[in-house]
Amino acid sequence: MEQHPQDEELKAHLLATNSEFRTLAEQHAQLKHEIEAIESKPHVTGDDEIVEHRLKKLKLHIKDQMNSLLAVSRQVTVS
Repeated sequence: MEQHPQDEELKAHLLATNSEFRTLAEQHAQLKHEIEAIESKPHVTGDDEIVEHRLKKLKLHIKDQMNSLLAVSRQVTVS
């Protein structure tokens, strides 16, 4: 996805003012932490790989939701 220069500013604004965006960001960070925990294991089992795959899909879905909120906010600030 194309990065806009004002995105970091917009993300900070949404984190401060939009509870939905803040909740999604917290969930995204938690999933990232869980994925990193699996990837840092000395031996990753087949079950770990299944869980990791599911977490990555969920993390991507949450990122898409966050990007949608960013896009809406970007349109509102431009209009």
